[in-house]
Parts: sequence; structure tokens; C-alpha cells
Amino acid sequence: MSMLAGLDAEARRLANTSISDLIRQDPARASDFALRCGGLYANFARQRYDRTALDALFAIAERADLVGAMRRLLDGAIVNPSEGRAALHSALRGDNSTSQVAIGARAQAVDAQARMRALIEQLEASDVTDIVSVGIGGSDLGPRLMVDALALHDARFKVHFISNVDGNAAQRVLAGLDPERSAAIVISKTFGTQETLLNGGIVREWLSNDERLYAVSTNAERVAAFGVPPERTLPMWDWVGGRYSLWSAVGFPIALALGMDRFLELLDGAAAMDAHAANAAPRDNIAILHALTAVWNRNALHAATQAVLPYDDRLKLLPAYLQQLVMESLGKSVRIEGDAVEVDTVPVWWGGAGTDTQHSFFQALHQGTQVVPADFIGVLQADHPHAQNHAALLANLLAQTEALANGQGSDDPHRRYPGNRPSTLFLLDALTPRSLGMLVALYEHSVYLQSVLWGINAFDQFGVELGKQVASRLLPALEGEGEADDAVTKVLLREFSQRR
Repeated sequence: MSMLAGLDAEARRLANTSISDLIRQDPARASDFALRCGGLYANFARQRYDRTALDALFAIAERADLVGAMRRLLDGAIVNPSEGRAALHSALRGDNSTSQVAIGARAQAVDAQARMRALIEQLEASDVTDIVSVGIGGSDLGPRLMVDALALHDARFKVHFISNVDGNAAQRVLAGLDPERSAAIVISKTFGTQETLLNGGIVREWLSNDERLYAVSTNAERVAAFGVPPERTLPMWDWVGGRYSLWSAVGFPIALALGMDRFLELLDGAAAMDAHAANAAPRDNIAILHALTAVWNRNALHAATQAVLPYDDRLKLLPAYLQQLVMESLGKSVRIEGDAVEVDTVPVWWGGAGTDTQHSFFQALHQGTQVVPADFIGVLQADHPHAQNHAALLANLLAQTEALANGQGSDDPHRRYPGNRPSTLFLLDALTPRSLGMLVALYEHSVYLQSVLWGINAFDQFGVELGKQVASRLLPALEGEGEADDAVTKVLLREFSQRR
């Protein structure tokens, strides 16, 4: 029987108790259910659990040894058993382990950072003004998020991203750039990803000078065959998964957009969260409480989706980034041992930036039949002079979390708001490289701890492979050199042939 089975009884006990009731019965929870780590504040008071249910959740955390699991992660234990690997992304950003494995990984990371700095200084001394970053998945989403959120308007380099294999993507990015004042980075862990190699080929032909082509990869031989020499190639390692790799040389575009010193501040923020997640007592640990809350909402309240709603336009790409981090890590139906998981695992993650989304899908959040737990994220200090806009933004942030939780009665059923919609509120004192590093590392650790609670592997992603394999088999058929086996695909190929 799953260690989570007892949560059903707690959920039944609280079935007729609303969030408003919980706060009215226990007003101290508004402050007691809040935690802080540096410039990051988290408030869980509007979740649908009480202190007794939390006691049950923390008992589960103790049985699952979440504290020990965090230490094993940071120390470089084999936490990815299906591939026989550690997951040492924490070593990329700080010294939070005394294990020889982590110390060795940290030394490699520091060496790579020195090489990044040297390459940036070379580019700063050139006439290059624009950088084109080519990658997909973890080689694109993390750098794209950080550049969009943190790049300054007067940055030395403007960084542009190409990910989709659709040729329109490359065409649109390159159309506005001068190849004689541009450099490009091709990022691929294996340097075998079809989309990246095709787009990389387009960019290589477009550049006026191959000496401004760079690469980040584990596969030096394939990189050299592509035309990038070792002195312009930065390393990756098997012990860093793609969706955890922005802290590595995959973050080269980030360092170019922000400057190397601000990139290191990003790493420092993540390292501070590593230390918090590893050392804070469970009841004071934001990563542990966030993971327990996610499991409660999924397995006790049976929520099928989870929204993430940043109230800062600079974080508008965060939902897309978290979709990969969370769903690629936790989208598993078998346990590490190979047997079926007994409970539901990851919900569907989705979202968007407020206040825009209030005018699109918030209708369903307030009055739809599905209850959608949400993470709201706000930034207290504005980095612009428009004080009234920022006050309105924060007012809407507070209003939405309050309205979703409390609802509003009405004699008119069309104007009735049921409320009782749970949410967690994160507040950053300011949006800086350090604070955003802390926030993203928090989500990484929450994801890992959820995987421990469910007994699944957060670090493999075999589910993405089958579609790639089928696409490789079908490519010759699309070019008229073969035939599909699947009956429906055969009909579709004929339709393609007739209409293209």
C-alpha cells in the first residue's frame, strides 16, 4: 500500500471545511503557514489543509526520509538508477557538499565558468552585437527564461533564440540581424538532436564567419564534425540533465546577456536555496512544504491540473519553463523498481502572466467545475518608474488569491463564486538574478522531493523518445523514399503528397 494512502482520510475529514473556515478557526495560520529564505517569501495559508493534515504530511516526509533524500542528491548519489547516474546540477552553483563526487563535479563547473568568462571577453572585444542561441528543450527554455526576465535594456549583447524545427522560426529571428555583427551558439547535450542540428546548419550557413560559431555539448567529436573547434566548445556532463542545465555552460547565452558577474549571482541564489533545502528543518523548509502541498493537492484533493501565475511580465516564460521541469520529471507511471505507481503522479502544469490571464482563463479558475490549485508569484519592488501600474498589479495579485479562496455568495447563481480554490503565494523582494535563481532551484527541489514521495525517477525522460524514433522512420516516406506501416499514417502521407 502507498505511504500516501492515509491522506484520503484527512481529505474526507476536511471535505466540508472551506479555506475561509480554516482561516477563521485558526487565524494564526496566516503567519504560521509562511516561510522565508532570503529574499523569497512563501505563504501556504490558503491551501486546503489544517495543522492535523500537515502533521500527517510531515509524518509521510519523515517516513520517506526527504531530509536524507536531499543530502543524497547533493552528495552525488545515484538518484537516476535507470541510467546509473547522479544528478549534480547543485554542484554547478555552489559548495553544498563535502563528498568527493560533488567536489570533483564542482571543480569541473568552476573550470567551465572560467572558460565562459574568457570567451565572453573575446566577444566583448569584437564587433559582435547579437547572439543567436540554437537549442531545444532544456537547452533553450532555461536560457530563454533567464534572458527574458533579467537582461538589461543596455546590455552589451542582444540574445535571440531559435528552437522550433519549423523553418519560420529561424527565418523570423535571422531576418532582423546582420550576420557580420552576429555570433551563434549551438547547444545540444548529445549533439544529435535533429531540430537543433537542422537549425544549427541554417545559422552556420547564414553567418558570414565560421569563427563566430560556438557550441555546448558532451560530444566533442560530433561538435568538431559540425565545424566548431575545441577552443570554441564548452562542456556538458552526463550528471546534468537537460532541464537542470541552465546553471552549466548551457547558460552561456545567459552570461552573454547579463554579464558573467550577474550570471554568477544567479548561481549564488540557487546555491542559497540548495543550502536551505538541505539544511532547514522540514517544517521550516520551503522545498519540503511545497512538495508535500503538491502531493496533497494531487492525491488527497485529486486536482488534475496546476496553474502557475507570475504577476510580473518579466516572468511570463516561467510557466513554459516549469512545464518541462515538472512534467518531464514527474510524468511517470512506474516506480523506480518497475512496478506500477499506485497513485496519480504529476498533474498538468500550465499558466501565464497576470494580469493578462485574468482576461482569458480566470473565468474557469473562479467558476469552472474543476478546482485548479495555483502558485501565484509577485515581485514587491518595481524596476520601472510607473508606480500606479505596479500598485495595480500587486492589488490584482492580492485580490485574485483572496477571491479564489473566499469566493462570494449571491442569490443569482450566475454571479456566485464558490471559492475554496487553493493557492500558494510566493513574493520576491525584487526580481534579481539571485532571487530568480532561488525560485527556480526551489521548484527543482520540490520536483525531486515529489518524486521521492511517489517512488519514481525524476531524472530520466524516456517518454520523449518514441515520437522522435517514429519521426525518423517517417522522414524518408515524406521524401517519397519509403512507406509507413501504420494504416492511418499511410492515408495521411498520401494526403501530404497530393497537397504539398
